[in-house]
Amino acid sequence: MKLSSRLDTIKNKVTDHYDHIWDCCCDHGQLGVGLLASHPKSVIHFVDVVDELMIDLESQLQKHASAIQSQWQVHCMDVAKLPLIKGKKNLIIIAGVGGDLLIELVRSIQLRNSDIELEFILCPVLHNYMVRCELIEMGFGLISETLVKENKRFYEVLHISNQAAKPIAPVGNDMWNLSDSDHQEYLNKTVSHYQRMEANPKCTSRVSEQYQELVGK
Repeated sequence: MKLSSRLDTIKNKVTDHYDHIWDCCCDHGQLGVGLLASHPKSVIHFVDVVDELMIDLESQLQKHASAIQSQWQVHCMDVAKLPLIKGKKNLIIIAGVGGDLLIELVRSIQLRNSDIELEFILCPVLHNYMVRCELIEMGFGLISETLVKENKRFYEVLHISNQAAKPIAPVGNDMWNLSDSDHQEYLNKTVSHYQRMEANPKCTSRVSEQYQELVGK
């Protein structure tokens, strides 16, 4: 199965060994299925709150069980209540959800697991600046970040940890290559978006300025 460019970017960030990988809400389990072959020593957990989706996914996985060497589990539950395995290395992947919901899930997972290392790969739909600011406030650091274009839309993929020392930049840092026309397009669209938002007196003008400052770096 060929993954989309966004899911392939996320998959390629999973370079270390993890005892447990939690695929949360990621395009009907496509990412987790892709990880089964590349991480045969990990337990891949498929998590979503939609019962029908998980029943269908489990049925598909069982049909191909003989060809799958990895262990896998299907959970129909709220991602905010993930049963992380303490004493083991966990990676939590959340993609395909809005920024507000994504932060709500990360915050809930953090509150329930404040005593263990937390490592996430996140790919929010919209509100990336807000997501980054909330992650900074929660004390997360950056492992890596990538900008990806898929079907004329742009996505920021953030690999973060509560143990990483590198700070997260509100407007991004490592992901930018402004000699790339796609990156220039995304920056221009982002600046224009925040300039429109700043017409509302309740919003700060500082956001678009921060993005504009990237050009001079």
